Amino acid sequence: MKSFSTLGKVYLVGAGPGAADLITVRGAKLLEQADIVFYDALVEPEILDLCKYAVKVPVGKRCGKLSSAQHFINKRLVDAAQQYKITLRLKGGDPMLFGRADEEIRVLKNAGITVEVVPGITAALAGAAIIQQSLTLRGISRSVAFITLAQATENDDAEQTQPISNPSADTLVYYMGRKDAAKIAQQLIEQSPNQTSNTPVQILEAVSTPRERQWSSTLGKLALGKADQWFDSSLPALIMIGEALRTSQNESESPSSEIYNSLQDGQILANSRLRA
Repeated sequence: MKSFSTLGKVYLVGAGPGAADLITVRGAKLLEQADIVFYDALVEPEILDLCKYAVKVPVGKRCGKLSSAQHFINKRLVDAAQQYKITLRLKGGDPMLFGRADEEIRVLKNAGITVEVVPGITAALAGAAIIQQSLTLRGISRSVAFITLAQATENDDAEQTQPISNPSADTLVYYMGRKDAAKIAQQLIEQSPNQTSNTPVQILEAVSTPRERQWSSTLGKLALGKADQWFDSSLPALIMIGEALRTSQNESESPSSEIYNSLQDGQILANSRLRA
C-alpha cells in the first residue's frame, strides 16, 4: 500500500439533476482532470463526455434493479486512490442528499485518503425552477422536507421501503416514491393537518432532461391512484406536495408541453464557456 503522502485524492461530485450544463463549474473541471470516474446510474451520458480520457466505471444503484453493493463501491474507491492521483465519485443530484456519501467518506478517511465534496443541484430545486414555482412562499410555506422511503442498512444493500411517517413541513418533496405514491397521499390526507385532498401535487420525471414529464393534480387524485398508470418506471420521479405549488393547471393530470433547454446539449469547454 502507498504511504499516506503518496495516496491520491477522492472527489465526491454532484452531477446535478440531469442536464449536462447544470453541473457546477468546479465539478466540470474536476471531471476533465480525473484519472478514473465511478458514476451513478442516473448520470446522463452527456456529462460523461466531460471526462473522455478517464477510466469510467458504472456503479449505479437503482431501486428494484441489479446494483453495485455499497461495500464493493467503497473498496473500489480505496483501491483507486492507491493507484490514481485523482479519483472522482460522480453522484446524481447532490452527494450529501440520499447519496450514501457519509459511508464513502468514512471508509476513505479511515484509509488515510483525502476527500473533497463538490455539491450539486438536487432534483427538487431543479424541479421548482422548471415549473417556476418556489417550494417556499411567503405566508403559505415556511418549511420544506426532502423525504425518501427507500432505505438500506450498512449490512443490507437491498433498498427496502420504510414505514411512512408524517413530516410536518409545509412543502413535501418525495424522492424515489413512485411505488408508494398513492399510499403516501392517502396517509397524508388521513393524518396530516397541513394536507387535504385538494392540496396541489406536482410530479416530475427525468428533471431537466429531454425525457422530462410533468403531472399536475391534487393529493386526492394521487390517493385514488390516478398517477399510477402515468408513471414511467424507467425514469426517476419526484413527487412535490404543498399549497406553494398551487396553479390554475393543477387539475390537468396530463404531461405538460415539452420543456426543453437547448443548453443541455451544449458542450462545456475547458475554459468554462458554453457552445450550443
